[in-house]
Parts: sequence; C-alpha cells; structure tokens
Amino acid sequence: MDLVIVDYGAGNLRSVARAVAHAGVEPRITAVPAEVAAARALILPGVGAAADTMANLRRSGLDGPILDYIASDRPFLGVCMGQQALFDVSEEGGEHPCLGVLPGRIVRFPRGMTVPHMGWNTVEMRVDHPVFEGIPDGSYFYFVHSYHPAPADPSVVLGETEYEGVRFASVVGRDNVVATQFHPEKSGRTGLRLYSNFIRLAKERGSIAPVEAGAR
Repeated sequence: MDLVIVDYGAGNLRSVARAVAHAGVEPRITAVPAEVAAARALILPGVGAAADTMANLRRSGLDGPILDYIASDRPFLGVCMGQQALFDVSEEGGEHPCLGVLPGRIVRFPRGMTVPHMGWNTVEMRVDHPVFEGIPDGSYFYFVHSYHPAPADPSVVLGETEYEGVRFASVVGRDNVVATQFHPEKSGRTGLRLYSNFIRLAKERGSIAPVEAGAR
C-alpha cells in the first residue's frame, strides 16, 4: 500500500512514520510533489508555526498536489499543524492564508490561559467516525499547541476538547478528510489504534468517510 507522509520540514515525521509502521505499513516519506499526487493514502503531519508551514509547502510545490489529492476523495489524515493548515487563515504571528479546504480560522487561546496547552486531555466525539472505531469516547490524547481551529461550519467538527473552560475543535473533517489537533503518535495505544483504523479503511475501502454519520 502506498501510504505517503508529506515531508516539508516538520519535526514529527519520524514519530509519525514509526506509528504507521507499527500499524503494519511501511510509509513513504517524501517531499516530491508527484509522489504526493500518486499516494493511495496521505498524512500531513506538523509542528511549528503556520507561516513557516505554508511557506515550506508552497516553496516545495506541495500545496497544489495536496489540494488535488484531497479533491480526489482519497484518504487524508492531518495531524496538529497538518490540521491547522486545512483552514482558510491562521492568526499565528499575523494573518496567513492556509489551504482553504475547511472554512474557518486558526485562533490563539484567550489571554490569561496557560499556553501552550500541553499534555494529556480528553476528546469527546460529536460524530461516530470510522477512524475512531474501537476508541472509547472521552479517551485521552497528547496535545501541544497554543492555537486551535475556529471552524465557520459546525458540521466539520467531529470531536471537541475542553481546556481551562474553553471548548475547541480537536478533531475536524469532511468526506475523506480527518484531522486532529492532538498527536496520535504520542498518544500510546489509543493513538496507534487511530493510525491502524486509518490504514485499514484506506486499504479495505479506499475511503475513510463515514457510511452513515451518527450524531451523538
């Protein structure tokens, strides 16, 4: 199975690759646009700032192939900065246009809160999604971030997390796209199950879209 992890200089590439390999697939890590375009399943990881992420994607000629890939309805998983890059605009370090796959902005936690939000926290799913099959609602995942999505369309919010009284979208998606603010590769057995589900669905169905989305 040709599962590709996009290499645009993000720092968590190797940990994502190890998690994918643990799930039974040897991934291809690449910065070659044609290999991204030809993938059967695609993971966009990421840590760091939005401005650097988008500049690196555009400089490497990867933004167009990623958008074309998503438009083809093949399975896509975004992680942390790979989730934030999907939205219209990030407010991190100014205002920076992102990929515009999902409507909304990336905003900072309000003043007075402890940032970054770092460590283990729970995720409450709003929609039954096959990538979370076998993962109990309210499971703990590992977070490291100071900014979070503020989706303009509530229907893209798949799961939420509460931090110091603020609820934010920690899982988003639409059709063949799912993305997490947390790091599954740092989230122990539960995170490995998420990667395993993503890979199994990509192999068996060629799709991660819910057959019937059930609102909780």
